[in-house]
Amino acid sequence: MAEVAKDLTSGTAGGVALLVVGHPFDTIKVKLQSQPMALAGELPRYSGAMDAVKQTFSSEGPRGFFKGMGAPLATVAAFNAVLFTVRGQMESFLRSQPGAPIPLNQQVLCGAVAGFSVSFLACPTELIKCRLQAQTTSYGGPMDVAKQVMRSEGGLRGLYKGMLPTMAREIPGNAVVFGVYETIKQSLAGGTDTSKLGRGSLMMAGGLAGASFWLSVYPADVVKSVIQVDDYTNPKYRGSIDAFKKILRSQGIKGLFRGFGPAMFRSIPANAACFLVYEMTRSSLG
Repeated sequence: MAEVAKDLTSGTAGGVALLVVGHPFDTIKVKLQSQPMALAGELPRYSGAMDAVKQTFSSEGPRGFFKGMGAPLATVAAFNAVLFTVRGQMESFLRSQPGAPIPLNQQVLCGAVAGFSVSFLACPTELIKCRLQAQTTSYGGPMDVAKQVMRSEGGLRGLYKGMLPTMAREIPGNAVVFGVYETIKQSLAGGTDTSKLGRGSLMMAGGLAGASFWLSVYPADVVKSVIQVDDYTNPKYRGSIDAFKKILRSQGIKGLFRGFGPAMFRSIPANAACFLVYEMTRSSLG
């Protein structure tokens, strides 16, 4: 099987694992990020992550935690095809010879280029997901979100609302993820040959790499979420920089980390599952 096809197949399998394990946590994260700012003397809609969990379960049942999963699930093949194939092709391009190890700085570069490429799929997919997660009755499903946005928010341009913070998240975030992942694997293996690592080691490396993603770029994700769920007809924010300034001015640094707990709780098991399934699938394909 060609290397591109192996990356496509393995990346898709890993992406499905990440999505299924992580989506409930992601739903709570988006609800916390996108809740309206409480006026003076008023309580916020959710007092914290556990309150968001309780309210979601009470009003929507278990299905409420999986709202918006249709859009990323439908595009997970394309998303991970781009991410892992671009990374794989960059590695092949940078290797001095087939199978040669790649130094850390080049692993970081591979991740950054892959992150840039995947941003063009991540932005519209996450806009649809965030609209469904943050709102309860406005949309009938992923396709309904896409239709309404295309019809009333400037056509295709509307689906790319929040592209700047999406790139600010994906480019450095994936640079860090793949750099950390390979560094931890090599540390656990005691060298550059990581082919003999067991499942536990792969899960540890993947989980810590996922945590490093959010530690490095979380404020960009908050800005992306508030921009993507902002009212088109009566917007609160003129753009990403304006959103960043207003969040910082009204809520302080704490506002740029709303929903950070659920994001971290999600990132470790979800990325542990993603990288384990990716590596196992890749290994089985030869």
